[in-house]
Amino acid sequence: MTEYLTNYMNTVTEKLAKCSDKDELEDILAEHMDKIAFMQHERIVHFLVTFMFAVILCIFVAVMLFMSGSGNLASIGVMALVVIILVLEGFYIKHYYFLENTVQKMYRIYDEMLAKRRAMAGESK
Repeated sequence: MTEYLTNYMNTVTEKLAKCSDKDELEDILAEHMDKIAFMQHERIVHFLVTFMFAVILCIFVAVMLFMSGSGNLASIGVMALVVIILVLEGFYIKHYYFLENTVQKMYRIYDEMLAKRRAMAGESK
């Protein structure tokens, strides 16, 4: 997803810079609106997964704290699960941060497209 989004952002920026036709701009704008909708959905899904993993992590940390007095094999297993979930949570947060920032960049590009559309409409009058 990261590579896909990075490539798309580079492509749409290049297209916008080279665009000089109003119909072409409308096509770029329509495609960009679709991509924004897809990425908003992706962002929501990743937020929910990240939140769910955070809740699961809290539950396992609580279980680990209650079992900390006993040095048995079960507490070692719970500790291993906490470490695994913590690492996964770190990767989910990193990816969610990327998605959030990229969607905000997409909004700024959308604003640039609207400004270019207004400029083109002003030239044609």
